[in-house]
Amino acid sequence: MNPIDLPLPPLHRAAVLVLLGALALGGAAGCSTAADSAPRTPQAQAQAQKSSPTGTPTSTSTATDVGWVQLMTPMNQQAVKLLTLAAERATEPRVRDFAVRLRTGQEAELDRLRALLTRMRLPGTDVHAGHDMPGMVTVRDLEAARAAEGPAFDRLVLVQTRDHLRQSAQVSRSEITSGGRADARELAAALVTAREASLAELERLPGAGRALG
Repeated sequence: MNPIDLPLPPLHRAAVLVLLGALALGGAAGCSTAADSAPRTPQAQAQAQKSSPTGTPTSTSTATDVGWVQLMTPMNQQAVKLLTLAAERATEPRVRDFAVRLRTGQEAELDRLRALLTRMRLPGTDVHAGHDMPGMVTVRDLEAARAAEGPAFDRLVLVQTRDHLRQSAQVSRSEITSGGRADARELAAALVTAREASLAELERLPGAGRALG
């Protein structure tokens, strides 16, 4: 069965609702505790410590942690598709160069997000497939990008990339505030730093002022 046809399990729905609720309250909302995702055997615990970026044991996951990593992973995956088009077709050389570098950064983040999914014992499938989430590059967005040409294409890329960076940074700030896992909060902080730098650069690109208003 195609993942897009699968109903969203209750745990995933609750995780997303908790995460978006924390976001609506400026990241100050609390979150309910999900099942402990720490490995259950000494051998698995040792392996988790080796694979952890900080070298410390994995900690208990909250619904905010689950919602954040399961949202950020497809957000980056979809952004990479748009940035790949931009790297090939943007009219302005500086936009093309920006897209190439940002795509490299998003792919590196994806490696860390997928490793976190593994440590949390979460599926690698996109539980948000078919849902329109704020800041997500949708199938329709990609179709519009493929149909656009010249300066119109550049403007579309700038707007969509800006929205992706802004929303993913905002959601990641909620993880920093309300998440329960140290490794997830550490990754969220790195994502926020990267997005703030990328947004500042994007706003200086040729045509950005007109495209972004």
